[in-house]
Amino acid sequence: MKLSERIQHAWYHGHPALSLLWPLEMLYRSVVQRKRARFLSGDSATYCAPVPVIVVGNITVGGTGKTPLILWLIEQCRAQGVRVGVVSRGYGARPAHFPWTVSATDTAEQAGDEPLLIVQRSGVPLVIAPERAQAVQQLLAEHSLDIVLSDDGLQHYGLARDLELVLIDAARGLGNQRCLPAGPLREPAERLQSVDAVLLNGAEQDSDNGFAMRLQPTELVHVRSGRREPLSYFPAQQKMHAVAGIGNPQRFFKTLEGLNWQPIAHAFADHAEFTVQDLQFADDLPVVMTEKDAVKCREFAANHCWYLQVAAQPSPAFSDWFAEQLKRLLTDSF
Repeated sequence: MKLSERIQHAWYHGHPALSLLWPLEMLYRSVVQRKRARFLSGDSATYCAPVPVIVVGNITVGGTGKTPLILWLIEQCRAQGVRVGVVSRGYGARPAHFPWTVSATDTAEQAGDEPLLIVQRSGVPLVIAPERAQAVQQLLAEHSLDIVLSDDGLQHYGLARDLELVLIDAARGLGNQRCLPAGPLREPAERLQSVDAVLLNGAEQDSDNGFAMRLQPTELVHVRSGRREPLSYFPAQQKMHAVAGIGNPQRFFKTLEGLNWQPIAHAFADHAEFTVQDLQFADDLPVVMTEKDAVKCREFAANHCWYLQVAAQPSPAFSDWFAEQLKRLLTDSF
């Protein structure tokens, strides 16, 4: 088991050694709480955009399904005739400069895997920068927009926000509910009391803890050619190499098992930079990866490499709630 996997296992299943990290956890909590207090009091430098900003984030380390939800939000905005753009940090991106306007022809090395995926799927205007305020300013200078979505900016208090949406992995929850480095939390659990909505990715139904959301597999896409095939393309009990470099690879592997396939799991670190060798195995079984990983492998993927496309499906109650919030935000901005 890799070190990162051992740490996450300790966060979610317990380990006595974590008690030794209590002093560091208290220091971390103090820093993040002071940072938020300065934001709430108006003592920190915060950029207020001239259009509403919706932040989609989480309070835990690792993937929770933010990118599929961002794509769903883009669709909802467009369905209402709302002009929408996205800003992101662009984790791991190495463009010529920041801020950087992402193009569908960029490489994952330039733009980051998640921003590139969002642009290639939706064609939405998207700017990356470590400072979200700079990204928003460039985005609005280049496009006339009604609303901005901030991808994973919950803890970035340099940008004011009008709506906060938080995603939680329903299966893993908040782990031991301790902050870094003793647990998986970026902010204390009580932070959830101040956000506008919580979505539980993988939950079957809404609850007092939040709205339900699930990731629905939609089709298989050939990595090199982009050819699309139905999920029935692979028969039941099909063996395959499953490659995932995401925050919670086990969720992807379980999704493949739920489709009645037999994945041979190959977990990589989140945002891993793949090589040709990473996709080479001693047999000719198909390789199935996440879409986030596929954007980094398109140039060298073999002919038997596919990715599983998924779509976020929030509960009807959340869909109705978001429609009302969208109407309110647009009314208040005029």
